[in-house]
Amino acid sequence: MAMILNAELLCNFQAYEFVQGPLVRWSERDRSICKPPTAVLLHGILGSRRNWSTFSKRLAQAFPSWQFLLIDLRCHGESSFIDMQGPNSVASAARDVLRLVGDLKLTPRVLIGHSFGGKVALSMVDQAAKPLARPVQLWILDATPGTVRAGGNGEDHPAELIAALNEMPNEVPSRRYVINTLTRKGFSAAVAQWMTTNLKPVEGAYPAFTWSLNLQGISEMYQSYEATDLWHVVEDITQGVHCNFLRAERSLHRWAHEDVKRIHMAEALATTEGAGVEMHVLEDAGHWVHADNPDGLFKILTKSFLGF
Repeated sequence: MAMILNAELLCNFQAYEFVQGPLVRWSERDRSICKPPTAVLLHGILGSRRNWSTFSKRLAQAFPSWQFLLIDLRCHGESSFIDMQGPNSVASAARDVLRLVGDLKLTPRVLIGHSFGGKVALSMVDQAAKPLARPVQLWILDATPGTVRAGGNGEDHPAELIAALNEMPNEVPSRRYVINTLTRKGFSAAVAQWMTTNLKPVEGAYPAFTWSLNLQGISEMYQSYEATDLWHVVEDITQGVHCNFLRAERSLHRWAHEDVKRIHMAEALATTEGAGVEMHVLEDAGHWVHADNPDGLFKILTKSFLGF
């Protein structure tokens, strides 16, 4: 079965954990063993590395020589309690991850980012030293490279959700309180339930909870996500990068016809040796692709892990 190494704080700046296939022997404490192929999995806004826990274990079982690095991005999960340097932005989050993999002396072969995490992965490629040390498969799940269009009402829009969370007290009496408050404000029951995964018990004040989120920082990160334009990374793809976009069939993300057309144009123009752009559609899935259709997502991602 897959092995999970306990989360650690490296240099006091980022929370992470490894999920390793049963054939992996490498560890941070014994780096003399040959490094296994590594994939980095990045969550979206208001998420945490736990969003990838179940799916990464499935990958580790199917590809036993691989290891999967799950990270709490700045202001999220266990990283929310760390004072991070620089502005809270897509670019800063990407630099955090590049620093982490550099300190671990790892060169990932696969980067998978969901939503906000997809833009972070794109920014990592943008900031990485060129030429790349080895080819990388890049997966941007249900996100586009450009600026984000405003959403409509009743769409569980992240900016509105962040605002609603900011209106709640720092300590809440129960998970049910959060669910009831958010659903009364018009958010879906699924999103309200999901937000309770960001609660942690208040020590000595059972049954009260507080947030494993830096909401002010997350608000700044989401504003950066909306404003960040990384089309140049896609349209002038770096040698050794294969950039895969995955659109959920029932996505709430605003996939404009122009975005899809532009990705297909980049696909046709990716003539650099060892580089490519590709578009995929995940059927029977909304924005939460790894929860809505994990079997379909697994099948699409499989090609990135073959041959190792």
